[in-house]
Parts: sequence; C-alpha cells; structure tokens
Amino acid sequence: MTQRWSGVFPAVTTKFNADESLDLAATAHHIRWQLDCGADGIIVCGSLGEASTLTADEKLAILQTAKEVAGDKPVLLTVAEDSTRAACALAAAAHAQGADGIMLLPAMRYVSDERETLNHYRCVADASPLPVMIYNNPVAYGVNITPDMYRALAAEPKFVAIKESSGDIRTLTDVINAVGDRYAIFCGVDDLALESLLMGADGWVAGLVVAFPKETVAIYRLARAGRWSEARTLYRWFAPLLHLDVSMKLVQNLKLCEARVGVGTEHVRAPRLPLAGAERERVLAVIEERLSTRPTLPLV
Repeated sequence: MTQRWSGVFPAVTTKFNADESLDLAATAHHIRWQLDCGADGIIVCGSLGEASTLTADEKLAILQTAKEVAGDKPVLLTVAEDSTRAACALAAAAHAQGADGIMLLPAMRYVSDERETLNHYRCVADASPLPVMIYNNPVAYGVNITPDMYRALAAEPKFVAIKESSGDIRTLTDVINAVGDRYAIFCGVDDLALESLLMGADGWVAGLVVAFPKETVAIYRLARAGRWSEARTLYRWFAPLLHLDVSMKLVQNLKLCEARVGVGTEHVRAPRLPLAGAERERVLAVIEERLSTRPTLPLV
C-alpha cells in the first residue's frame, strides 16, 4: 500500500437483470456515479452485494468491472467463503484480477473459535500479497474478533484496516486502546457512523450511500473538518434511512431506495425476493418522507 485507507467506501449492491443474471453495465454506471459523488474507494460483493448468491467467477467479473471505472481509487473484493481453502483461492484470484485489497470475513456457516479464526485470517493473508481489511460482524456471523485478537494479528503487515460492525460503539475505543493507530478503522454500521467518526474512526464502509452518496460524503467530510453541528443536523435527517441498513432485509431495503431515486432496480437473486405488501409500503414511506425534507447540503 502507498496510502492508508480512509474516507467513504461504498459497499455497493450487485446489479441484476430481471432473470437474475449480472448486469455489469449497470454495475459500472453505478460505481462511476459513486466515485463522481466523492467516494474514496469501492467494496464489491459484500453482504449488501449479495455475496452468498454469487459464484467465484461472478465475483471476479464484478471486480474487473469495478476496476475498469475506478481510476486511482482502491477497489476491494469481499472474501466471505465457506472454507479457508476457498477463501485463499479467491484472495489469490482477486490479486490476479487486479484488486487493490480484500475485505475478509471469517469462514461462513461454521462459527469458529478464537484459534480457528486467527488461523483463517493468517492463511488467507498468506495466499495473496493484497492488503486486508478485517471485517468484524458478530451480530450477523457469530464470530467476534476481539481487541486482543487484533493485537495478535498486528504482526502481519498485510492486515491494514478493520471494518467494525459489532454494533457497540464502545468497541471502537477498546480497539484503539489495545492497538493504537496500527489499523485504519472503518465504521461498518450506517447508523453508528457519526458516533464512530467522533470516537476516532478513519472511514465509513457505507450502505445507504448507494442511493444517497452526496449526503454520506458530506457527513464524513463535515466530521473530519470538525463541523460537528452541521454534521449532526444532516445525520439526524439521514437517520431513518440509515436504520434501513440494520435489517435482515437490508439488500431489499436499499435496492428499493436505489429504485426510488432512479439509480437502480429492485432485482435481487433468490432466495431473496423484492419487498411486497405492507413491508414494502412501510419502507417506501420512510424514503418518501425523507425525500420530502431533503436538505440543501453545506459546502465542505
């Protein structure tokens, strides 16, 4: 790495046609728009990107598409596989495909203990020269990477960043107290982003950015400039939308947001289905109410 990662890194959705095939043209268009609106990097094929429904070849095709439009902005491929062997293979393929880094999760399905989790991360780091963002999301995946585990991993220079998604803002301070500034720390929970930036996060792996990039970037830049009052005002307007990211149906929620603002469709890959009935109306009401009060953004 030539530069420490920081800023807003959209975890972009995967664009599908109506028949569930990849829509790579729409993917390229959307990523270009995110970067034009101020995103500092791109993460593809994460939870929001419906990684569990994608083949390895599809993930690499999406990565290639992102790299073709990203210019000098870093593109990270999410590695969230069922086995360490498969994760190592995908990490190596990501390097060959030109990724700038990987965002690495513990192995899926099996809930590993501390020794197994550390071994998984070290093995995948050994499989590729790419820098690694360690993704901690115990709420969704059952494995908690503790501050002591970050300390244990600190000797491997490829581990350069953390996506902190425990949902407990106290964790960020505990991590910093344990390892100082060894890692760049990114908030991975949309409705804890401003709190995390206040407590020392370097960046935001964002979700609602896929439909509201200018607002997301503005909050980050206001916070970095110490303009906390303006950041709070914008964040409070954004909060009902940000809550849509903290849901089992985050993919459907955010794709409805994209469709409503004209930058995507509601196409998802089964077993997911688009929102319907009262559930869809409830989410749409949140979107409409926020759009009706959408603020003018401050210059920053």
